[in-house]
Amino acid sequence: MITIDGSEGEGGGQVLRYAAALSLLTGEPFTIENIRGGRAKPGLMRQHVTALEAACTIGDAKCSGLAVGSSSLSFQPGRVKPGNYNFAIGTAGSTSLVLQTVLMPLLLANGPSHLVIEGGTHAMAAPPFEFMQKALLPILSRMGPKVSIQLERHGFFPRGGGRIVVEIEPSALRSIECLERGAFMQGRVEAVLAGIPRDIAERELTAARKVLSEWPDDAFTIRQLPGEHGPGNALLVEAEFENITEVVSSFGKLGVPAEKLAKSAARSMAGYLALEAFAGPYLQDQLLLPFALAKGGAFTTVRQSEHTRTAAKLIERFTGIKFRFSDQGKRTKLVEIVG
Repeated sequence: MITIDGSEGEGGGQVLRYAAALSLLTGEPFTIENIRGGRAKPGLMRQHVTALEAACTIGDAKCSGLAVGSSSLSFQPGRVKPGNYNFAIGTAGSTSLVLQTVLMPLLLANGPSHLVIEGGTHAMAAPPFEFMQKALLPILSRMGPKVSIQLERHGFFPRGGGRIVVEIEPSALRSIECLERGAFMQGRVEAVLAGIPRDIAERELTAARKVLSEWPDDAFTIRQLPGEHGPGNALLVEAEFENITEVVSSFGKLGVPAEKLAKSAARSMAGYLALEAFAGPYLQDQLLLPFALAKGGAFTTVRQSEHTRTAAKLIERFTGIKFRFSDQGKRTKLVEIVG
């Protein structure tokens, strides 16, 4: 039984999601105290409960203390079962984060799976649908499994109501090296709107153009969704290279000027473009678990994040597998499996 202090490291829901996935993969039970102890509102939120309920469902697991607001729980894994599953968060909680909890166990299951997850698809503090579709899942498919994902309906905070559909064809994971992102192909900036004035999107694109001034005018577009999908606003900044697509996002928030959120996303992308790393700051921790399960491989990335440090420590506790982070030029790291 592994005991985890949920306030250590990143101190948020990532600890819980990684622990559940690792428990299903290794058969090692765990207890966690001080859940989300590093957050202003600690304890389980609705999306965390759904993520653990999903883990219990696919893995025939038993979990005590699983309730909104709970600060501790115990998780006893069972055998992972592929199949058809539908998970509804009931709020704008992130569908991507629920998917991350069950994805790796189902990638190594003994049959295909079909998932429907309902909730938020574009909300703060979580990767949007496009990040999963264009940045993470293509890399996993290169490692052997086949994963496809569709967005059937957008879901913004606070309403939610989004819906994604995921098809998983499992396979053993083979090690790969992701050292170079290759030549730059194209950049895109898309302002997505639902139920709010169009001029907000126009202001966002104007601000983003000032930062990404070398990108052509036709790279900046507006996507107007039906009003009943909102209210909501997302800005998606994508850079497509030969070997990777980086996705940076920001989301509209009451009281925050459109120009400010657009500049933040565009500057993050400009920072990534200025380096030569393969994985950006949001992808790096997502690659650790599949690379560890493949028992090999390497990738280059930007400066180590707290999410990455936390994930690496959890993976080592459950599997014994360690990572080496070494300098690889200016502000670039090489991440390798070392044992």
